[in-house]
Amino acid sequence: MSGAEQAVRARALALLTDDADLATLVHGVFDGTPPRTSAPYVSVGGAEGADWGTKDRAGREVRLTLTLAGVGDGIADRAAARIEAAMAAMRGTAGDWSVVSARVTRTRFSLSREGGWRHEIFVRCRCLAG
Repeated sequence: MSGAEQAVRARALALLTDDADLATLVHGVFDGTPPRTSAPYVSVGGAEGADWGTKDRAGREVRLTLTLAGVGDGIADRAAARIEAAMAAMRGTAGDWSVVSARVTRTRFSLSREGGWRHEIFVRCRCLAG
């Protein structure tokens, strides 16, 4: 994983962890899937990167997967809205990178194998070096 992927994951984790409204809806925000946590929770999953540089500046496009696990009723919609709002605030400094755009590109809502609902949110961030 390059520095951009790590920086974007760290920024997403910080924004989601600091969201007080989201904290009232889920039991926690985790880096990866937590080993022993009851649902509902949010996990910041994998990050996939590709070149997005210019002639004179390094750049990366980072695609990030966020999972809202084990929610039902009206909580899913409210928690997903909070996550999407946090991702809209991704623009700005992330480590040695600058996130110049961030957009939720797609979502998936399905039943998980373990039972309960699983809401995946896919985010595209475009970054330029320092």
